[in-house]
Amino acid sequence: MAQIKEAATIGYMYIEGEGTVGYHEAPIPQLFIVVEGEGWVTGENQKRIPIRRGEAALWEKEEWHTSVSETGMAAIVIQSEELHPETFMERKVTRLDKLSRRVTFL
Repeated sequence: MAQIKEAATIGYMYIEGEGTVGYHEAPIPQLFIVVEGEGWVTGENQKRIPIRRGEAALWEKEEWHTSVSETGMAAIVIQSEELHPETFMERKVTRLDKLSRRVTFL
């Protein structure tokens, strides 16, 4: 369990098959945790990185990114100025670009 001093928002989103969350800027650090399905995400370099159930993407504040699924994907999204997932979960990191990371739960 993680404890933070700053406010956090936690939401659920479902991206339908052939759906896209268009290229946009993260207002604050954002953790996108895939709980069902699969798709792909990008960071600022717009390189497509596959993502599936049990994996997550972390975007830093002001980082531009996209999330897409051809078959449907459900995700929990956590946002906070004090978001540091490495403090509360083990991870394997793949660089999306200079700031973004993909996290695989072990």
